[in-house]
Amino acid sequence: MKMLLSLVNIKKILRIAGTALLLVQCSTFAVSQGLSKYVDPRIGSANSRWFFFTPAAVPEGMAKLAPSTNGHYGNKQGWEVVGYDPRHHSIEGFVHFHEWQVGGVSFMPTTGPLKVRPGGLDTPGSGYRSRFEHKNEVAIPGYYKVLLDDYHITAELTATKRVGFHRYTFPESDNAHLIFDIGHTQGESGPVTNAEIHMVDKTHFTGFVDTYPKYVQKYDPDGKVSMFIYGELSKAPESVGSFVDDVVRENSSKSNGRGAGLFLNYKTRKGEQIVIKVGLSYTSEANARLNLVKEASRLSFDDAKKQAIQSWKQQLGKISVRSRNDSDMVKFYTGLYHALLGRGIASDINGDYPKHGGKIGHLKPAPSGKLYNFINTDAIWGGYWDLTQLWSLAYPDFYEDFIHTQLQLYRDKGWFGDGVANSEYVSGVGTNFVGLAIAAAYEAGIRDYDVNEAYRAIRANELEWHNRKFGSGKMDVKAFVRYGYVPFLEYKGGDFVTDSTGSDFSASHTLEYSFSAFAAAQMAKSLGKTDDYKKLIKYSNGWRLLYNPENKLIEPKTANGKFIDKFDPYAPWRGFQEGNAVQYTLFVPQDPAALIRLQGRDYFNKRLNDIFEKSRDEAFGGGKTIDAFAGVNAIYNHGNEPCLHISWLFNFSGEPWLTQKWTREIGRGFYGNDPIHGYGYGQDEDQGQMGGWYALSALGIFDVKGFTDRQPIVEFGSPLFDRVDIKLSNGHRLTVLTKSNSLQNVYVQSASFNNNTLNDCWMFRSRLMQGGVLSFVMGKEPNKSWGVKNPPPSKQ
Repeated sequence: MKMLLSLVNIKKILRIAGTALLLVQCSTFAVSQGLSKYVDPRIGSANSRWFFFTPAAVPEGMAKLAPSTNGHYGNKQGWEVVGYDPRHHSIEGFVHFHEWQVGGVSFMPTTGPLKVRPGGLDTPGSGYRSRFEHKNEVAIPGYYKVLLDDYHITAELTATKRVGFHRYTFPESDNAHLIFDIGHTQGESGPVTNAEIHMVDKTHFTGFVDTYPKYVQKYDPDGKVSMFIYGELSKAPESVGSFVDDVVRENSSKSNGRGAGLFLNYKTRKGEQIVIKVGLSYTSEANARLNLVKEASRLSFDDAKKQAIQSWKQQLGKISVRSRNDSDMVKFYTGLYHALLGRGIASDINGDYPKHGGKIGHLKPAPSGKLYNFINTDAIWGGYWDLTQLWSLAYPDFYEDFIHTQLQLYRDKGWFGDGVANSEYVSGVGTNFVGLAIAAAYEAGIRDYDVNEAYRAIRANELEWHNRKFGSGKMDVKAFVRYGYVPFLEYKGGDFVTDSTGSDFSASHTLEYSFSAFAAAQMAKSLGKTDDYKKLIKYSNGWRLLYNPENKLIEPKTANGKFIDKFDPYAPWRGFQEGNAVQYTLFVPQDPAALIRLQGRDYFNKRLNDIFEKSRDEAFGGGKTIDAFAGVNAIYNHGNEPCLHISWLFNFSGEPWLTQKWTREIGRGFYGNDPIHGYGYGQDEDQGQMGGWYALSALGIFDVKGFTDRQPIVEFGSPLFDRVDIKLSNGHRLTVLTKSNSLQNVYVQSASFNNNTLNDCWMFRSRLMQGGVLSFVMGKEPNKSWGVKNPPPSKQ
C-alpha cells in the first residue's frame, strides 16, 4: 500500500499525533513504572506492517493482541501496511494472531442492533466497527485500552505467551453483543479456506481458521497456515447465534466455512465487565485448551496484565540506560521493544509445533536438556546487523529459539527457511542468510545444539542445489558456484526471476552470497574442515568479479562475463534487490579493507562522506515520502537493510570520527518519536531490525561482519547515553560510561576498558564479554589521532 501525503498534511497529522503521543505517554507513566515507561508502541505505526503494532503481548509471545482499523481489507501483495493506522478513527475489532503472513480471529464488543460485518473504514455505522479517539487510548508494553465511542464500551487487552485476555466494560444495555469473527481475512493471512467455531458449553468455545497467505501460495503452495482457539467467558450469554457472511441464524451455537462467526447476546448493567480468556495454538484446539489451562486458568485479567508488564520490565531491564534526554530514551526502548517483540513462538506449552501441511511435530530437548521454542519469523535479511548482535549480547534464548527452529526445518524439509510461517516457507527476500546467522552464533559461543548437524545444514545452504525447495531461497546457488558470481537475467514483466541460471537481482545476490560464504568458511575453519574452508573462502571473493574499476562500482554481469548495457547506478531492481549499485557497492562487510584498497582510501572516504552529507537532507532515507520503498533509488537508504552497516565503514578506512558523527546524525534524522516519523517516514520496521540498529548504535557498539569472524570484534561508535548497564548473556555485567557527552559532543576523545587505555576503535568481542567498565570521554571536535593507527581487522 503506497500513501503519498503532502508536507502540509504530514505536519498537520504530526501535530495531532504529537498531542496523542503526549497523552499516551502520560498514561504510560501512570500505569507502569520502570524502563518500559519509555516505550511508545505507536511510534512509526502509521506506515507499519501487520505484526508491528501489537501492544497486548509479551516478549516473543504467540498471543499478540491489537486493535485493527483496516485488517479485514487484507493485503494484495502480502507485505503492505495494514492492521492499525493511527490516522484512522474507527476500530473494527481486536485480533489475536499477528505474525509475518499470519493473522486471524477478531473479536468485537457492541451494543444496539446486531451487525455481523465490520463495515467500511470511512463509514462507521455501516458495520460493527466503532469510532474512537486517541485521547482515550492507552498502549504500553503488555497492555492496551480504548473507549469505543459508538458503544460506550471500554475495551482492554493483555496476554501471556499463548493466551489472550479481553476485558470489556459495558454500559447498561438489553442488547449487548460479543462478535467472534473467525472466517474472514485478517492482515497478511491471505484468503480463508476453512473455519469453524462452536460453543462447548455455556461459557466455553473452540474453533479454528485455515488460511492461504500470499507468500505460502508462492513459496510453499502445498502448505497452509492454521490457527486454533479455545476460549472461556466470565459470564454466560443470554443467547447465542451464528453467521456466515451476511446469513444470520438465531439460537445457533456453531458456524463453519469461510465467513463463519458467532454472536453472543447479553443484558448488561452499567459498568459490568465481561472477561474472555483465549488459548491460542497453531497445532490443535486441544493444545489451545492446554495452553489456556497451563498458562492462565488461575489468572485474572489484572494478574495477567501485571505479569505481562513485569515481563517487559525484566527483558528491557537487561539493558539499562540513563540519559537526561527523554526523547533518546523513548527511541532506544521503543527500538529494543520492537527487537524483542518481532518474532513470536509457534510451539505449544507441551512442545508440539506446526509442521508443513497442517501436521504436528514435537520438539526434542537441546544437548543441555533445555526445550527451546519453535518460532514464526520473517527472513533474517539484515538481522545480522542488529538483531543477532543484540541477541548474543543479552538475549541468547532468542537466538537459540531462532537456531533450533531452523534446524528443525532442516530435519523436516531438508533446507533452512528464509522466512517461516508455521513451518511453511514464506521466503520474502530469497537470499537466505540463516546459515550466516547460525555460523555467527557459533563464533559468539552460542552452541546449545548439534554443531555438526548445524554445519551440514549451513554448508548445504551455501553450496548445494539438488532438490532445493523454491521457498528455501538461494535458487541461483548453482549459477553462483559455477561462475563465482550470479549472472544477470533481464526482467521482462511478471514476477522477478531467480533460478539455476541466474537472477534479476544478480549483483546484490552475488554480494550477499559472498558474505554468507565467508561466514560458513569461518565456521568450517573453526571445525577443522580445511577443504571446505578453502572452497568457501574462494566464493567469499565473488564480489570482486563484478567490480568495475572504471567507475569503482559493482555492476551486474551476464553469463558471458560482460557487464550489462544501459547501466544506471541509481536504478533499483535491475541487478539489485531493494537497492541500487551506489548503495550495494559498499556491501563487502566480510573484507572492507579490500574494497577500500580497490577504491583508494582518500576516494573511499570522500565519496562515503559525500553520500551522508547529501543524504542528510533526505532524512537518510526516502525523504518525507510515505512509501515502504522510498529511498531505493537514493545514494543511501537507512530505511532498508542493505545500507545498515555503511556508516560504520569509516572505522576501517582510517576516519573513525566520521562513524561517530554519522551514526549520531542518523539516530537524530532518520529516527523519530511519532506515528509517522518513527523509522524514516515511509520505511517499515520489519520485525525489529531498524529499532535494533538504533539500540546498538546508541550503545556505541557494532560489527559490520555480524560476529562472523573466528574471533568476532566489536567496533566503537559514539555512545549516546551517560551510563549503560548490560546484563551480558554469559552472566557478566558491562557498564558503558561517557563523560562530557551532549548533543554537540559526539566525538570520542579517549577511551578505556577496566582502567586500561584503549587506543583502537574496536576490541575483540570475547574481551568485552568479560564485563567491566567501558569509558569514553566525548568532545565537540573530532580527535583525529584516536582509533586510527590500528583499524579493525578486515581479515584474520
